[in-house]
Amino acid sequence: MLDENQRPAFAPINLAYNSVFRPGRLSLGLVLPLEAYSVGSEPNMKGHLEAAQRAERLGFSALWLRDVPFNVPSFGDAGQIFDPFVYLGALASKTDRIALGTASIILPLRHPAHVAKAAATADVLSEGRLLLGVASGDRPEEYPAMHQDYPDRGARFRDSFGYIRAVEAPYPKHDSDQGRLSGDIDMLPKPTGSRLPMLVTGGSQQSPDWVAQNGDGWMTYPRDAASQGRVIADYRNRLQRLGQPDKPVMQSLYVDLLDEPDAPARPIHLGFQSGTRFLCRYLREIETLGVNHVALNLRFNQSPIDTALNRLADDVLPEFS
Repeated sequence: MLDENQRPAFAPINLAYNSVFRPGRLSLGLVLPLEAYSVGSEPNMKGHLEAAQRAERLGFSALWLRDVPFNVPSFGDAGQIFDPFVYLGALASKTDRIALGTASIILPLRHPAHVAKAAATADVLSEGRLLLGVASGDRPEEYPAMHQDYPDRGARFRDSFGYIRAVEAPYPKHDSDQGRLSGDIDMLPKPTGSRLPMLVTGGSQQSPDWVAQNGDGWMTYPRDAASQGRVIADYRNRLQRLGQPDKPVMQSLYVDLLDEPDAPARPIHLGFQSGTRFLCRYLREIETLGVNHVALNLRFNQSPIDTALNRLADDVLPEFS
């Protein structure tokens, strides 16, 4: 078996993609906002830019923004409130090294020309630090507000994905349900690298083969180790069968860090409450299963966020640098 120094790197795309994602290794990022807030409440977003700068100084590899166009009370989560592309611009101006990711832009609710231009702009302004997670969306109430059909979101997602890929080329020719590009106009700026690194979230209403064939990586959700190992193995087997290069896998994880490092784990929504030693063991296990990046979400953390960040920086980050 190849060790981590012998494994071929993932395809070169941009600075963020090739620094955050390394074959056989796991890196750690954070989901914004860096504050705790309960189900049904809204984050206050105070000091959010300073918190992002602190995460960079501590050595986290990425910050992740969600795309939540409307606050849907029944869903219980307003996200980070700000428009993700405007927020990316602010973060790009206040940080220097940390990758800036979206998890994820809801393609069926935005015209792909706007997504492509905004994403390329954020990539250029941040000097290649953009990671573009994309999804089909999971809040049915948002679709009629934008005169879109929820059942058709899979086809619109696929069409938008193809449009974004098309406008990365100079003076593209492309026909789609979103518009016709005749080859006599161009979209600027172009991404810093070979293309925008687009990671597909979940299935996004596509077949597993489509996700493996078209995405630059896969965003999935936390599962028990056995189940996670099976779905990652299936994804990478599909890559091989389809003649695709190896691609990264990342997942989210809600954590509530306790004061005692040896505190055992207790399940919470899409994650667990535990001490840092259990968290390290869990991360090591999923690293061996092929997870390349974990986006930690501290929304349910009961201790002060600064305390949690220090614990992660002292006890966890050194294991995954």
